[in-house]
Amino acid sequence: MNAPVLVTGAAGFIGMHLCRRLLADGRPVVGIDNLNDYYDPRLKRARISLLAGSDGFAFHEADVADRAAIDALFDRHRPRQVVHLAAQAGVRYALTNPMAYSASNLTGMTVILEACRRLQTGHLVFASSSSVYGANRKLPFSESDPVDHPVSLYAATKRANELMAHSYAHLFGLPVTGLRYFTVYGPWGRPDMAIWKFTDALLRGRPIDVYAGGVLSRDFTYVDDTVEATVRLLDMPPAAPGSKDPADWNAAGPDTSWAPFEVVNLGRSDPVSVNELISALESITGRRALRNEMGMQPGDVERTFSATDKLARLTGFTPRVALDEGLRAFVAWFRGYHRID
Repeated sequence: MNAPVLVTGAAGFIGMHLCRRLLADGRPVVGIDNLNDYYDPRLKRARISLLAGSDGFAFHEADVADRAAIDALFDRHRPRQVVHLAAQAGVRYALTNPMAYSASNLTGMTVILEACRRLQTGHLVFASSSSVYGANRKLPFSESDPVDHPVSLYAATKRANELMAHSYAHLFGLPVTGLRYFTVYGPWGRPDMAIWKFTDALLRGRPIDVYAGGVLSRDFTYVDDTVEATVRLLDMPPAAPGSKDPADWNAAGPDTSWAPFEVVNLGRSDPVSVNELISALESITGRRALRNEMGMQPGDVERTFSATDKLARLTGFTPRVALDEGLRAFVAWFRGYHRID
């Protein structure tokens, strides 16, 4: 059998969809997840149950910060490709539980990098985030923009992950690609995300907390598009560009990286305001929103807006599912999962 793709965070939203796609393509998958209680673990177990009967799928409950457990799994399965999606998610949760981000996002990333270095993995793909753009004002956000002003601890850990990964790519020749995901949504999504919260409130007749007058905007990206781009990039490990001669470094300029490393935006490049999102969900559900107007929240950014030219150049693909189509799919799934008419 071919070497499996190892996917951390396999019980997560993107992780489950990615595993299902890889398995459908006939690729064996080793999934890892610690099934923590940041949100209801029953949802995570339900996602894993969708994968459990698939040929070529093996699941291990383990924490990516547990070096002994992760090293043992790498030694057992010897993956040639790794997709590291496990992380402590959420912007506001970091205000009260910062140590969870240190353990999962920083220690966990170090453990995965070390395991990939030790086994000379052919390609490590990891989840970064659009949140690394922080307080940037230039739009759309481009991979070449400086990202020096994170406005949340979560964003800071994701930027740290990019820097850590680049150092391993430079020092050890480890091919690494960081994916800056832009607000991924769709069936089997996360309960802490706005689309889930708004849909749940609309269908149950509860108020929706609307921050900053609903003018904040996000570049919502449907999960199938996200997975398609991730799979394409997984099979395109970056190569170190050019020469390592110091004379060439000087000629190329001070910002040139000679490491086999890339960061790539994964967004649809079509930001939508919260007010527009609520209106679309009202139309789909046939319910009127009860709004609870709130101020700007700590750690929030005004907008996200992905440039997609690099993704298109590398893969020939850009996300294409329109928001209305994706929302209809999510609401239909949500009604079925919760048995709501």
